[in-house]
This record gives sequence, C-alpha cells and structure tokens, in this order.
Amino acid sequence: MPEGPEIRRAADRLAAAVVGEPLRSAWFAFPALKPYETQLQGRRIDAIVPHGKALLTRFDHGWTLYSHNQLYGVWKIALPGARPETSRSLRVALETERSAILLYSASDIEMWRSDEIHRHPFLVKLGPDVLDAGLTPGMVAARLRDPRFSGRALGGLLLDQGFLAGMGNYLRSEVLFAAGLLPERKPSGLNASQIGILARELLVIPRRSYATRGIEPAAGMRGDYLTDTPEGFRFLVFDREGQPCPQCGKRIVRQETGSRRLYLCRRCQT
Repeated sequence: MPEGPEIRRAADRLAAAVVGEPLRSAWFAFPALKPYETQLQGRRIDAIVPHGKALLTRFDHGWTLYSHNQLYGVWKIALPGARPETSRSLRVALETERSAILLYSASDIEMWRSDEIHRHPFLVKLGPDVLDAGLTPGMVAARLRDPRFSGRALGGLLLDQGFLAGMGNYLRSEVLFAAGLLPERKPSGLNASQIGILARELLVIPRRSYATRGIEPAAGMRGDYLTDTPEGFRFLVFDREGQPCPQCGKRIVRQETGSRRLYLCRRCQT
C-alpha cells in the first residue's frame, strides 16, 4: 500500500491536471453516486489533498469526494475521453477540457459536504498527518507521551494511523533506524532526548521522502540512492537484508513486526 509521501505526490499530479478548470463531465460507477454526475458538470475542483492514505477532492460548490485506494485502487491521468488499457474496473471519471482523472478498482468512495467531511468515520480515527506543515516535533513528542500511545511498542505504534497518519512500512524502518531504537521499545521507556530525536525523525523522514523520493539516481549510483544530494531520501535499512549497515557495517536483518517486514541494525539500534 502506498504511504503518505506517495499519496501526496499522486495528489499533486492529479491537482496539476484538473484543479481550477470547469468539469465537462463526471461519471461514477456506483449507483449511490450517480445523482452527483449532473451536479458536478461545470463545477471546478478547488483542491485535491490527502489525509493519511485517504484522498479528498474538494469541489467549488461545497462538496468533497472522499476516496481511499486501499490495496488495489489507483488514480490515472489521461486525455479527455481517453481510457487507458487496463484490466482494472473504472470507478470515477472526472474530466475537464484539458485532462481526465480516473480512479480504478477502489471501493471506498463517497460524497460528503465539505463542512462535514471531518466527521467521516475513517477520518475521525486518524491522527495528524505527518506531512502537515503545521505539525511540529513538539506536538509529536506530546503524542508519544500521551497515555494512549506511550505504553505501546514502537514497531506497532508507527503503523497506527490513529497515532500519525501517513506513516507506513518503509517509513517505520527508516525512522527507527534514524532514531537508533529497536521496534520493541516503548515511548514510556525513552528519555527526553530519545523522545525528541524520535519526534523529529517522524517528521523529517516522511517529508524528505515526499520532497525527493522518485528522483532518478545519478549515473553509477545504487538503485536505493534516489538523489545525489545529501538532503535526498534513500533507503538505509529498508529492503536491505544482509547488506552492511551504512553506519557500522554490521549486517542488516529483517524481522516480522506487526505482521509486516521490518529492517534494522542490531548494533546501531538499542
């Protein structure tokens, strides 16, 4: 499943294709959404923004399309009237004179009043989004100390969207490595310095991934080095089982934590 940075980059691409232009047509596969097809004609999309792993498409007449790709959903961009060849089932088509954005295979799709979307049953369970520019390390540290979260092992907590939305499996491995912590550790057992470092990395790493992951590597660089700048994102431990730790040289190991694969260095993480 895509993680917060990938979903936000997808939202950026969709927004660049259609935001601000009147819709010439809207089409929905599900009968419950059919009445909105005529209501959306001529309307403009004001914004396409993620919250965690959900996508919110806001229209200029006070309605928002909620969608969650889950495991199989995918958005595509095409020319108006065009439909890419695919075995996936089309669920949503929103077209302007210039572009079409198409949602395939997703099943969690609803229309909500924009002023009520925050009450959506999925959204109300989410914690703050790690890519929200207003979220600070101090706010994350406070959540780590919150009794709802402080007694839980980090390996499971960092996948809980109710703690921080947008986190995911590769981010979990990279954050724990950067913070020097094993997944079995709990926030309640960390000192103030460790809490501060972990809170900072929980924001720095997803934001670096969003900003730089997907840039083609320079010639001669390894595939996991996705940019040749020091600020760029690269996998230091994730999916690198058996390779040397970039800090100490000890072999990186893989283990199953929270029913998901996690990678770590047992010398650098304590």
